[in-house]
Amino acid sequence: MWLPLVVGVDGSRSSMLALDWAAHEAARLTLPLKIVHATAEGEYAPSSVQASDAANPFGQDCGRHVIDAAERRARLEAPDVEVTTEVVHDDPVTALLNADCNASALVIGARGRGELKDLLLGSVSLVVAARAQCPVVVVRGENRPPPEGYGQIMIGVPDAASNSAAVRFAFEIAAARGCPLDAVMARPRPARRPVSGTLDLPRHDDQDGYQAKALLDEALTRSAGEFPSVDVQRTVAEGPARDVLLRRSATRDLLVVGARHRLDRVGLHLGRVNHALLHYAACPVAVVPQWR
Repeated sequence: MWLPLVVGVDGSRSSMLALDWAAHEAARLTLPLKIVHATAEGEYAPSSVQASDAANPFGQDCGRHVIDAAERRARLEAPDVEVTTEVVHDDPVTALLNADCNASALVIGARGRGELKDLLLGSVSLVVAARAQCPVVVVRGENRPPPEGYGQIMIGVPDAASNSAAVRFAFEIAAARGCPLDAVMARPRPARRPVSGTLDLPRHDDQDGYQAKALLDEALTRSAGEFPSVDVQRTVAEGPARDVLLRRSATRDLLVVGARHRLDRVGLHLGRVNHALLHYAACPVAVVPQWR
């Protein structure tokens, strides 16, 4: 049985955008969809009312109201998808990280209910993206693309060896959508020789450029053979990886990146580039763990 896409909802607008994204993606991938709502006991109850009062809409039943509304919305968005729901009495981070063992991917909004409006990324999204053992898609942005989308997935490839799981994930999504895959490797701008700089002569492609193209081809070879229907556009761009990927994210439907996790380390394992992308990318960002 295929593992479901798991989406976390809390009733916020951000989580509803994540729910819509997950429902449509589950339909494309022919996967079941599981909707999870995490709530601490009595979380919604005002101090003057007992949370156990069944007639009180702010009591424990509020969690059920949130997830029932989410289920109705998912069935409208993707009527052919098998949908299940679960209310978990725990904090959102723990609930989602516990769910990732039985998920093909986790989908979450960029900000949750109650988090400051000015925050670019909520703490739950950041921690889950950093610690989950399966891919995590953070659905960013209030500005939605055209109804038909931009028709392109992007994968950021730092080198040939470290991103195999992320590369395969990107190919799988592109194949399901029937769209091209933009594979991007960023490299530093080569320094010009003193004479070229003085005369303002153009830079010429150097050995580093050829090596970067060869590394990019190597990183894509296995997945390209597994998904021959995917049209791959290979790009080696000069500049910091953060700037290159952020600039191109404005016209992409999804940006996929890898996160190098180490079993002997605790804490967050995102890296500075991924941290910036999760905060500032103009499209949803999928963080795929690469275990070492």
